[in-house]
Amino acid sequence: MRENNRKKILDAAVRVVQRDGVNRLTLEAVAEETGVTRGGMTYHFRDRAALSLALQEHLASSWEESLTRAAGKAADQATAKEKAAAYATVAMASATSGELELILQGGRDASLSEPWRQVLQRWTPSIEDAIADPTAMRLFILRLAADGLWVYDSLNGHKLSTERRQTIADQITTFADGKLP
Repeated sequence: MRENNRKKILDAAVRVVQRDGVNRLTLEAVAEETGVTRGGMTYHFRDRAALSLALQEHLASSWEESLTRAAGKAADQATAKEKAAAYATVAMASATSGELELILQGGRDASLSEPWRQVLQRWTPSIEDAIADPTAMRLFILRLAADGLWVYDSLNGHKLSTERRQTIADQITTFADGKLP
């Protein structure tokens, strides 16, 4: 499968979920959105389950690319504080309802949540690490605060301005140093 066709299809699938909801995600709906035939869709994705897994991988990969850009380096080259700051920075962008629906769908299925688990393992401390180490606990709480910032607009129907989101992200990041904002 050509990579640009795959990305085109996955981006279209995200648009379908954003517009119509995750329950309306079908190969047919994505084919119509992209102008690809139903046969062309099944060539790339044998069924809805394969499309759903590819969507989770696509979104998790995009999130990790954003984390890498924000940190200026890959996770294995970044310090814990740099990873935390990158996480808070990326969380400044508000989640779309489609992204949230897809991530929630993935959370109910271990195979669908695996791409996210791998990204989070590289970029954030685990709860086990947090329980064992006070610094890791601060960074784990930072992640939870950043996740809250990311979903805030979608959950509250109130859109924070970019300036306010930046202020909050900056305050979250100071928590990585052990300082309360």
